[in-house]
Amino acid sequence: MKTRFKQYFLHITLVFLLSLGVFASFLFGQNALAQNKTLYWGSTGNDVNKVQYKLSQWGFYKGSVDGVFGAKTSQAVKSFQARNGLSPDGVVGDNTWERLGYSVRDDAWGSPPRQEDKAEVAQWSSRGNAQTRDRNGTYLLAKVIAGEARGEPYLGKVAVGAVMLNRVQSSAFPNTLAGVVYQPLAFESVSNGQYGRPVDQESLKAARQVMSGWDPTNGALYFWNPAKRVSPWIWSRNITMRIGKHVYGI
Repeated sequence: MKTRFKQYFLHITLVFLLSLGVFASFLFGQNALAQNKTLYWGSTGNDVNKVQYKLSQWGFYKGSVDGVFGAKTSQAVKSFQARNGLSPDGVVGDNTWERLGYSVRDDAWGSPPRQEDKAEVAQWSSRGNAQTRDRNGTYLLAKVIAGEARGEPYLGKVAVGAVMLNRVQSSAFPNTLAGVVYQPLAFESVSNGQYGRPVDQESLKAARQVMSGWDPTNGALYFWNPAKRVSPWIWSRNITMRIGKHVYGI
């Protein structure tokens, strides 16, 4: 009797362990799938909306935000990748997601979409609202601050960001932050890809304060490092102040 009971118990235990192993394999497989949101020609859905919306904000994509990855989206992705030092293959993988300002999702399998995720999808589909644009703009501004003002004092980081927003307000420059940032050869860190490095907390804080209205430059439209080779034209600008290694002018 005891022998039969032991055999039965071992059988039940074995079945349980095998079932658990199958479930774990499925669970981790689903997580791995969720972590690799690769998009390419023919992909559809909300993730495509995200890409189309962000690229349209930055002037790379001119089509409708319809969640369909077609010819226009593919070309926009390739142009964005080339500008950001990535292989222009038209495939949105981990590196392209990061350059777009998104982290690769690592949500637990089976967890329901968060309310903020649902709201953001609706915003992307309808071209976004002011809050979303401000958040995306702050991160883009922080990226360029980190690239242009690395090693500068905190006030210098704020000043560099303020110059970018001052340009947005000037009729002599594009009227969007993305347009100013990606204007050809406007910022060295964008041209050479250094602005794609991880953003430090001080640069992010500086960007937030600039977006809140702090301008220590009093309206400057230019900054440059006199110790570096620059265009002779820049010296025709009226220098208004110096912060750290940069001079600022209008």
